[in-house]
Amino acid sequence: MSIKTFMLLAAGRGNRMQHLTKSLPKPLLDFHGKALIEWHLEKLANLGVEDLVINVSYLPEKIKAFIGHGKKWHLNVSFSEENPVLETAGGIKNALHLIKTDPFVVINADIYTHYNYLKLVHFNLPKDKKACLFFVPNPEHNLKGDYSMDLKGNVIKKINGDSKTFAGIGIYRKCFFNDVPTNSFYKLATLLESEIDKNNVCGEKIEDFWLDIGTPERLMSPILK
Repeated sequence: MSIKTFMLLAAGRGNRMQHLTKSLPKPLLDFHGKALIEWHLEKLANLGVEDLVINVSYLPEKIKAFIGHGKKWHLNVSFSEENPVLETAGGIKNALHLIKTDPFVVINADIYTHYNYLKLVHFNLPKDKKACLFFVPNPEHNLKGDYSMDLKGNVIKKINGDSKTFAGIGIYRKCFFNDVPTNSFYKLATLLESEIDKNNVCGEKIEDFWLDIGTPERLMSPILK
Protein backbone atom coordinates (compact mmCIF):
# COMPACT_ATOMS: atom_id res chain seq x y z
CA MET A 1 0.00 0.00 0.00
CA SER A 2 1.49 3.34 -1.05
CA ILE A 3 1.24 6.63 0.82
CA LYS A 4 -0.86 9.07 -1.21
CA THR A 5 -0.85 12.20 0.99
CA PHE A 6 2.12 14.43 1.82
CA MET A 7 2.27 17.58 3.93
CA LEU A 8 4.79 20.41 3.71
CA LEU A 9 5.38 22.59 6.77
CA ALA A 10 5.60 26.14 5.48
CA ALA A 11 3.94 28.32 8.13
CA GLY A 12 6.94 29.82 9.93
CA ARG A 13 8.33 33.25 9.21
CA GLY A 14 11.97 32.21 9.42
CA ASN A 15 13.20 34.87 11.84
CA ARG A 16 16.81 33.69 11.52
CA MET A 17 16.68 34.77 7.87
CA GLN A 18 16.52 38.37 9.17
CA HIS A 19 15.69 40.95 6.47
CA LEU A 20 15.29 38.29 3.76
CA THR A 21 11.82 37.37 5.04
CA LYS A 22 10.64 40.91 5.75
CA SER A 23 8.35 40.86 2.72
CA LEU A 24 8.73 37.29 1.47
CA PRO A 25 7.81 34.05 3.25
CA LYS A 26 10.75 31.72 3.84
CA PRO A 27 9.47 28.93 1.52
CA LEU A 28 9.70 31.36 -1.41
CA LEU A 29 13.32 32.39 -0.83
CA ASP A 30 15.56 31.66 -3.79
CA PHE A 31 17.86 28.68 -3.40
CA HIS A 32 20.02 27.97 -6.44
CA GLY A 33 17.51 29.43 -8.88
CA LYS A 34 14.30 28.04 -7.41
CA ALA A 35 12.06 28.82 -4.46
CA LEU A 36 12.84 26.53 -1.51
CA ILE A 37 9.40 24.96 -1.65
CA GLU A 38 9.63 24.40 -5.42
CA TRP A 39 12.39 21.85 -4.96
CA HIS A 40 9.93 19.73 -2.98
CA LEU A 41 7.10 20.23 -5.47
CA GLU A 42 9.31 19.05 -8.32
CA LYS A 43 10.43 15.98 -6.37
CA LEU A 44 6.80 15.07 -5.65
CA ALA A 45 5.64 15.55 -9.24
CA ASN A 46 4.65 12.33 -11.01
CA LEU A 47 5.23 10.11 -7.95
CA GLY A 48 1.61 9.08 -7.62
CA VAL A 49 0.98 11.45 -4.71
CA GLU A 50 -2.71 12.32 -4.91
CA ASP A 51 -2.91 15.11 -2.32
CA LEU A 52 -0.46 17.66 -0.92
CA VAL A 53 -1.36 19.72 2.14
CA ILE A 54 0.65 22.85 2.92
CA ASN A 55 0.25 24.81 6.15
CA VAL A 56 0.70 28.57 5.86
CA SER A 57 0.61 31.51 8.25
CA TYR A 58 3.13 34.24 7.43
CA LEU A 59 2.25 36.06 4.18
CA PRO A 60 0.09 33.08 3.17
CA GLU A 61 -1.34 34.71 0.04
CA LYS A 62 2.11 34.87 -1.57
CA ILE A 63 2.64 31.13 -1.12
CA LYS A 64 -0.87 30.35 -2.35
CA ALA A 65 -0.42 32.57 -5.41
CA PHE A 66 2.92 30.89 -6.25
CA ILE A 67 1.59 27.33 -5.98
CA GLY A 68 -2.08 27.71 -6.87
CA HIS A 69 -3.79 24.33 -6.89
CA GLY A 70 -0.55 22.57 -7.86
CA LYS A 71 -1.45 21.66 -11.45
CA LYS A 72 1.99 22.74 -12.69
CA TRP A 73 3.46 19.86 -10.67
CA HIS A 74 0.56 17.44 -11.24
CA LEU A 75 -0.44 17.77 -7.58
CA ASN A 76 -3.74 18.45 -5.87
CA VAL A 77 -2.80 21.10 -3.28
CA SER A 78 -4.82 22.18 -0.24
CA PHE A 79 -3.77 24.88 2.21
CA SER A 80 -4.18 24.79 5.97
CA GLU A 81 -4.12 28.36 7.27
CA GLU A 82 -3.00 29.23 10.78
CA ASN A 83 -3.60 32.53 12.55
CA PRO A 84 -1.62 32.64 14.76
CA VAL A 85 1.01 30.07 13.80
CA LEU A 86 0.55 26.79 15.69
CA GLU A 87 4.10 25.31 15.58
CA THR A 88 4.84 21.86 14.14
CA ALA A 89 2.58 19.41 15.97
CA GLY A 90 -0.16 22.01 16.38
CA GLY A 91 -0.03 22.79 12.68
CA ILE A 92 -0.24 19.13 11.68
CA LYS A 93 -3.16 18.57 14.06
CA ASN A 94 -4.93 21.57 12.53
CA ALA A 95 -4.52 20.07 9.04
CA LEU A 96 -5.65 16.51 9.76
CA HIS A 97 -9.11 17.11 8.28
CA LEU A 98 -7.42 17.78 4.92
CA ILE A 99 -5.25 14.65 5.04
CA LYS A 100 -7.03 11.81 3.26
CA THR A 101 -4.68 8.89 3.84
CA ASP A 102 -3.29 7.26 6.95
CA PRO A 103 -0.35 7.14 7.40
CA PHE A 104 0.96 10.28 5.70
CA VAL A 105 4.31 12.01 5.12
CA VAL A 106 5.35 15.38 6.59
CA ILE A 107 8.38 17.31 5.31
CA ASN A 108 9.82 20.64 6.44
CA ALA A 109 9.72 23.05 3.51
CA ASP A 110 13.07 24.60 4.53
CA ILE A 111 15.23 21.56 3.91
CA TYR A 112 16.94 20.44 0.72
CA THR A 113 17.90 16.82 0.05
CA HIS A 114 18.76 14.39 -2.71
CA TYR A 115 16.77 11.68 -0.92
CA ASN A 116 14.35 9.93 -3.29
CA TYR A 117 10.79 10.72 -2.15
CA LEU A 118 9.53 7.65 -4.00
CA LYS A 119 10.93 5.67 -1.05
CA LEU A 120 8.53 7.58 1.20
CA VAL A 121 5.58 6.79 -1.06
CA HIS A 122 6.29 3.07 -0.75
CA PHE A 123 7.43 3.07 2.88
CA ASN A 124 5.79 0.40 5.04
CA LEU A 125 5.27 1.82 8.54
CA PRO A 126 5.31 -1.07 11.04
CA LYS A 127 1.87 -1.82 12.46
CA ASP A 128 3.06 -1.38 16.04
CA LYS A 129 4.46 2.12 15.38
CA LYS A 130 2.67 5.46 15.19
CA ALA A 131 5.53 7.31 13.50
CA CYS A 132 8.86 6.98 11.74
CA LEU A 133 11.48 9.72 11.81
CA PHE A 134 14.24 10.03 9.22
CA PHE A 135 17.74 10.92 10.38
CA VAL A 136 20.92 12.34 8.87
CA PRO A 137 24.51 12.58 10.16
CA ASN A 138 24.91 15.52 12.51
CA PRO A 139 25.69 18.78 10.68
CA GLU A 140 28.00 21.42 12.14
CA HIS A 141 25.10 23.40 13.59
CA ASN A 142 23.77 20.36 15.50
CA LEU A 143 26.79 18.26 16.43
CA LYS A 144 25.11 16.70 19.48
CA GLY A 145 22.22 15.37 17.39
CA ASP A 146 18.59 14.92 18.43
CA TYR A 147 17.87 11.25 19.09
CA SER A 148 19.42 7.80 18.89
CA MET A 149 18.19 4.43 17.66
CA ASP A 150 18.50 1.02 19.25
CA LEU A 151 19.47 -2.15 17.38
CA LYS A 152 15.83 -2.82 16.45
CA GLY A 153 15.39 0.59 14.82
CA ASN A 154 13.37 2.12 17.65
CA VAL A 155 13.96 5.81 18.30
CA ILE A 156 15.27 6.39 21.83
CA LYS A 157 16.45 9.36 23.82
CA LYS A 158 19.83 10.81 22.92
CA ILE A 159 22.92 8.74 23.68
CA ASN A 160 26.17 10.70 23.69
CA GLY A 161 28.31 9.80 20.70
CA ASP A 162 25.60 7.80 18.98
CA SER A 163 22.92 10.35 18.11
CA LYS A 164 21.63 11.53 14.75
CA THR A 165 19.83 14.66 13.56
CA PHE A 166 16.14 14.61 12.71
CA ALA A 167 15.96 15.44 9.00
CA GLY A 168 12.59 17.18 9.10
CA ILE A 169 11.02 14.20 7.32
CA GLY A 170 8.57 11.94 9.08
CA ILE A 171 5.76 9.46 8.46
CA TYR A 172 2.86 9.56 10.91
CA ARG A 173 -0.42 7.90 11.68
CA LYS A 174 -3.23 10.32 12.49
CA CYS A 175 -3.58 8.79 15.97
CA PHE A 176 -0.06 10.04 16.76
CA PHE A 177 -1.62 13.49 17.25
CA ASN A 178 -4.58 12.43 19.40
CA ASP A 179 -3.18 14.10 22.53
CA VAL A 180 -2.41 17.41 20.80
CA PRO A 181 -5.09 19.97 21.78
CA THR A 182 -7.00 21.49 18.87
CA ASN A 183 -5.87 24.98 17.80
CA SER A 184 -2.89 24.91 20.16
CA PHE A 185 0.72 26.06 19.87
CA TYR A 186 2.38 22.67 20.22
CA LYS A 187 5.87 21.60 19.24
CA LEU A 188 6.58 18.24 17.65
CA ALA A 189 9.54 17.78 20.01
CA THR A 190 7.17 17.91 22.99
CA LEU A 191 4.98 15.20 21.51
CA LEU A 192 7.97 13.05 20.59
CA GLU A 193 9.22 13.08 24.18
CA SER A 194 6.18 11.12 25.36
CA GLU A 195 5.70 8.91 22.28
CA ILE A 196 9.35 7.80 22.24
CA ASP A 197 9.01 6.72 25.88
CA LYS A 198 6.02 4.58 24.83
CA ASN A 199 8.12 2.91 22.09
CA ASN A 200 5.77 4.25 19.40
CA VAL A 201 8.44 5.71 17.10
CA CYS A 202 10.89 4.00 14.75
CA GLY A 203 13.71 5.53 12.75
CA GLU A 204 15.39 5.35 9.34
CA LYS A 205 18.76 6.72 8.27
CA ILE A 206 19.28 8.92 5.23
CA GLU A 207 22.74 8.85 3.66
CA ASP A 208 21.89 11.22 0.80
CA PHE A 209 22.91 14.87 0.65
CA TRP A 210 20.80 17.02 3.03
CA LEU A 211 20.70 20.63 4.18
CA ASP A 212 18.67 22.48 6.80
CA ILE A 213 18.39 25.92 5.25
CA GLY A 214 17.76 27.88 8.41
CA THR A 215 20.08 30.88 8.08
CA PRO A 216 21.24 33.30 5.36
CA GLU A 217 24.62 31.57 5.38
CA ARG A 218 23.08 28.15 4.73
CA LEU A 219 20.90 29.64 2.02
CA MET A 220 24.18 30.27 0.17
CA SER A 221 25.46 26.71 0.67
CA PRO A 222 26.51 24.81 -2.47
CA ILE A 223 24.53 21.81 -3.67
CA LEU A 224 26.79 18.78 -3.69
CA LYS A 225 26.43 16.28 -6.53
